[in-house]
Formats: sequence, structure tokens, C-alpha cells
Amino acid sequence: MEPPERIEEPSLANYLEVMSKSVFQPGMSWRVVEAKWPGIREAYHSFDPVAVAQFTDGDVDDLATDKSVIRNRRKLDAVVANARRILELDETHGTFRGYLRSHGGFEETVTDLRKQFRFVGDMGAYHFLYVVNEEVPSYEAWCASRGRDPKTSG
Repeated sequence: MEPPERIEEPSLANYLEVMSKSVFQPGMSWRVVEAKWPGIREAYHSFDPVAVAQFTDGDVDDLATDKSVIRNRRKLDAVVANARRILELDETHGTFRGYLRSHGGFEETVTDLRKQFRFVGDMGAYHFLYVVNEEVPSYEAWCASRGRDPKTSG
């Protein structure tokens, strides 16, 4: 599998979309996630974090019955909560990139991402940081640091 394409200058919508893909991926085939992605993108207004942050429980209830999206209620809720948190951190740090770069390094950033955002695990944080063009160790080095085989991880 080829590494994902990196985004040179991510917008807040890019950050939310990449993070959301990491939210939906665990426990699912990438093929399923990719097949459902156009419907998910449409449902979440192209991942405009201001629009998504305004979703109500009723909006998420509607999504949970929509066959064009992955209907995992907890993950659908996580996208909304994560949009709100992205906006808060963007405001607090001047930019969301400023938040990402406010930590002591890669491991500290991963630890804080996992704390700040719902359904963002270790692999999801690595994927997120890689795609949004933040400094990450090589995939092989990252796998080695976690006792994983790079040929079977991911």
C-alpha cells in the first residue's frame, strides 16, 4: 500500500477530515471507509468544522440511520466533538498548526492528540500527523518503537 498523500497547507476542514478518517478506520476495512467517504463528506458539509460543531443530537440521530455513511453512533458523535475541539484549540493557540507544534516533539503531540480527541488512537495519530504534513518518524522507526512489524501493521 502506498503512503497517503500529504497536505502541504492544511485548512481546518482538512484537519477535521483527516482526523475523521482516522476515527472511522479502526475496526473497518479501508475499502469500506473509502467507499463510504463521499457520503460521509457530504453529511459533514465537507468537514467545515464550524458547521459540524453546530450539529445537534438530532442531526447525529439522522446520520445514524443514513445508509450513505458509516452508522456507528459513537464515531459519528466523535466527529462533532472533535470539530468543536479543533475550533477551541485553533482559537487558543492562534492556529491549529500552532497547537500541533506546541508540544515537545512527536511523542508528546501524539499523547496530547489522544487526550484531546475522541477515537484517535496511536496509529490514527501517526496517520493524522503524517497526512497534515507534521514531522513524524519514518513508518519503520515508528513501528519499531512500538514493537510492531511494519509489514503487517496498519
